Amino acid sequence: MYEYEEECLEVFLKKQAQILGRVEFTTKEEADAFLSDCMACVCENLEEVREYLEEAGMDAYGMSDTELLSQSELFALSGGRFLVVEG
Repeated sequence: MYEYEEECLEVFLKKQAQILGRVEFTTKEEADAFLSDCMACVCENLEEVREYLEEAGMDAYGMSDTELLSQSELFALSGGRFLVVEG
């Protein structure tokens, strides 16, 4: 059983190069371990993403939605949710 839901793992595996610069992981087990090590977070909406990044030390409240969505550590999930991975 994984710590992160299937969708998170699949999206991260497909788009991992946006944060890592290369494809490093090929299995859900590897992706789950990496996300756990990074303490990746699933946020329910963009406002939650802002709050999370602010708490992590990024000045996200000054960013437009477009700027926020272009951050490499942000992965869009279904239902308007986001996976935030601080590598």
